[in-house]
Amino acid sequence: MLWIVGFLILLVALLIPILAIVLDSPAVRNLLEARHGAPPGKLEDLTHKVSQLEDQVDELGQAVETLKEESQFLHQLLENPEQRPASRRLPPSGA
Repeated sequence: MLWIVGFLILLVALLIPILAIVLDSPAVRNLLEARHGAPPGKLEDLTHKVSQLEDQVDELGQAVETLKEESQFLHQLLENPEQRPASRRLPPSGA
């Protein structure tokens, strides 16, 4: 009879950390959020992050356009060397 009590105490002692790990897992958290809805602060954080990402995408689009224009300009210069502006040189220092 004593071994049954010892076994039950050992079983409860081992189940407590296992239950804590399972309940703290991302799967259970996602399940609870889906059931009860996302907390309001989390939704505001996501909205802020999305707006930041949209701003960064706009900046990257402008940078790509600038690079595209520079590339076209350089390509035209390489294709038509006669259209290059005359090189300006400084007069010799002794003159």
